[in-house]
Amino acid sequence: MKISIITIAYNSAETIEDTIKSVLAQSHEDLEYILVDGASKDATMDIVNKYKSRISTIISEPDKGIYDAMNKGVLAASGDVIGILNSDDFYADDDVLKDVNAKFEESPIEGLYADLVYVDRNNPLRIIRNWKSGAYEHGLFRKGWMPPHPTFFVKKACYDRLGIYNTSLRSAADYELMLRFIHKEEIKITYLPRIITKMRVGGQSNVSLKNRIKANKEDRKAWEMNGLKPGLFTLVRKPLSKIKQYLK
Repeated sequence: MKISIITIAYNSAETIEDTIKSVLAQSHEDLEYILVDGASKDATMDIVNKYKSRISTIISEPDKGIYDAMNKGVLAASGDVIGILNSDDFYADDDVLKDVNAKFEESPIEGLYADLVYVDRNNPLRIIRNWKSGAYEHGLFRKGWMPPHPTFFVKKACYDRLGIYNTSLRSAADYELMLRFIHKEEIKITYLPRIITKMRVGGQSNVSLKNRIKANKEDRKAWEMNGLKPGLFTLVRKPLSKIKQYLK
């Protein structure tokens, strides 16, 4: 099936080439690559343009934030399945999309997720932390569980039916969308038990303890805007284990 990968970028010259190369190296051939840039002021677009002949769609214009950019990508996508890979992230190997495609073809699922590793920003060979997602059971969101968003693949039909990213949230719209799709609407989802994405430490919602606390306040808002009552551990979803490194 056709898989659309969306990369969001803004002033990402330092890392975006690794991201692009990891997508273009994929062995899965039925691939649509969409790159959405927020009118970067550095050399991001110079790097992007080196690969423009192999990128299906390039959008470079001011946006209203990361989730607005994601929505632009989703609306532009024509694939059966959509995945989002930000410009700090890259795929673990060349067969990631091949394995994602196989999972979708072997059973009537609507989405899947996998495992992720955080790596050192300057030395991506150095693993900082493993995020092993584990199999999903309904109710786990109430216990603080969530899948890593950069490993989340979902059919475009789900976006068409259930909506896109809520841009009123500044750092938790990815969490809200997965909460809405998986917990509230109960789409058919499965777990791919392997590392597929490597994420450089320093993302928008986990770059500092202060930002992590703000993000968790937005997590509670995500429950409320869906008419849901958050569980006892909603404010300590899995990425909060990163707090330990700030307290050392």
